[in-house]
Amino acid sequence: MGEFRKRALRLLGAAAALTLPVAPKSAAARQREQREAQRAPVTVPALAGWSAEAGSYLYGRGTRLVADTPAERRVADTLADDLRAAGHGTVPVVPGGARTGDIVIDVRASRSALGTEGYELRAGRRLSVTGATETGAFYGTRTLLQLLAQGEEIPAGRTFDVPRYRERGLGVCACYVHITLPWLENLVREMAYHKLNQLLVELKVRSDADPEADTWGYCTKDEIRRLVALGDRYHVEIIPEINSPGHMDPWIVNRPDLQLTDSDGDKQPARLDVTQQKAFDYYTSLMDEYARVFTAKSWHMGADEYMLGSDCSTYPQMLKYAQEKYGSSATPQDAYVDFVNRVQAYVASKGRKLRIWNDGLTGADTVPVAAGTTVEHWLNVTVKPSRLIAQGHPLMNAAYSLYLVRGGFHSDTASLYDQSWDPRSFEGEKLDSGKGVTGAKVSLWPDNGRGETENEVAVELWPALRHIAQAAWGDPHPDATYAEFTARGTAVGHAPGWRDHTARGSDGRSAVTRGGDGARARARRRGRRPPGPPSPARRTVRPGSPRAGRRPPRRSRARRCRRPRSPRRARCRAGSGGTACRRRRPSPGRRSGTGR
Repeated sequence: MGEFRKRALRLLGAAAALTLPVAPKSAAARQREQREAQRAPVTVPALAGWSAEAGSYLYGRGTRLVADTPAERRVADTLADDLRAAGHGTVPVVPGGARTGDIVIDVRASRSALGTEGYELRAGRRLSVTGATETGAFYGTRTLLQLLAQGEEIPAGRTFDVPRYRERGLGVCACYVHITLPWLENLVREMAYHKLNQLLVELKVRSDADPEADTWGYCTKDEIRRLVALGDRYHVEIIPEINSPGHMDPWIVNRPDLQLTDSDGDKQPARLDVTQQKAFDYYTSLMDEYARVFTAKSWHMGADEYMLGSDCSTYPQMLKYAQEKYGSSATPQDAYVDFVNRVQAYVASKGRKLRIWNDGLTGADTVPVAAGTTVEHWLNVTVKPSRLIAQGHPLMNAAYSLYLVRGGFHSDTASLYDQSWDPRSFEGEKLDSGKGVTGAKVSLWPDNGRGETENEVAVELWPALRHIAQAAWGDPHPDATYAEFTARGTAVGHAPGWRDHTARGSDGRSAVTRGGDGARARARRRGRRPPGPPSPARRTVRPGSPRAGRRPPRRSRARRCRRPRSPRRARCRAGSGGTACRRRRPSPGRRSGTGR
């Protein structure tokens, strides 16, 4: 009986304890919980807005991708492949009604407020991605992949996410060095993952029409078709550039008949003679050959640094040509502008739009560049960005402050972020409005081919890539500190399908890792600690290797043609940033064009 009483007293005591009042949460604690619940999930670029709702979406084994129309199925098929590559398993693509746990892809032209690239993402018992276009829905799936990279439970809520600028990109110069195709494919995936939509590639394609141009490093047509197809699938436009009329030595080193000749009779292998019709015909023939593999609606002709290190009076044929065509008041610069405008007319006849760099537009001409030509502004010269816009030129910000130069200047991303840099901030002028500004891009230049390998460039590129993605898509300063912003990149990781070319196997050779952050996703599901970031890049070409790039020749300090001294590209004559540089020697009997 005594034991029974003890047990009863213990039960009564426990019941009394349960009825004791619980101390209420402080107002500060409640406010913290509310702020946390309303905080937008972490992405790069940051979501433009987030409306939190009760509950969450859970991705699991029963998840399906629901898509009906051809456009919806294309988006869903790409997403299914990326989910598998990221370690989230095989997800079927099905038509019809959705059920709990499904992901719905919805393309509705009636949602015009989303524009051509915006989307709505809504998470609850199921998750839906809606865009007015296929591209908009695709970008919604990039956000979804970034959220799943952090865990398979997504807080309930919705976002309307629309970019501020229509051009968000990178430029890669690969005409004086060879950049491997896997590296470029990595870049395309990474760009799409961060909603960047334009990749400018200045590279050589093997020529069937003019085999003498197959010098230096080049890509085959099949390689370019493969790259362009990947870009099309991931909504990254691959824009080709053959720089002209300057920096033409990779193409005309074996064509002295096309090279500009100075008053002493010396040929200039890097300069196309714009006063010759056959030079124009040769250049447009290269354009036609490129058009067989590049599908972009734009063509970049460079048009930069044509008279770098020279006096215009050294080339009297320039003034003669200009005055014969435009009258006695014409200047040598008018011959250059005339060539640009003839290329612009040719490009337009093919249904494309022309793009050029800005430094040749110094105001020393009497003939204007054709309106509608997109100008990519990188250097502070006399003609300011506001004037270019007033003249009818779409303007892209390709500022020198955004450059990454092999073995040289690297963009100070932290400083740009702290300044809240955005695409209105040009070299030499800050615009009050973004009207007329198409967007911005980071540029990669190979001035010292042996200064850094392509893998080392990639490691340096990721912070700049994420910063330009943020600045061109939305609020340029979404977090209080740069450290907080970089934490976003760590959280979302790399794109599915990203390959770590810096890893090494036991034999010392490169061990390519497929699947992006799939290992991290699998580790999370199994309750293990995810692997850390990749090890620092290792050189694929030793500095002393014969395949490493030679040092660039010194540029002349002679007076230039009404142009400021350029901080830009004393490009190396040859070099290798990768492991498969196809470089052929110039044909015997021809000038090498190296200046050595």
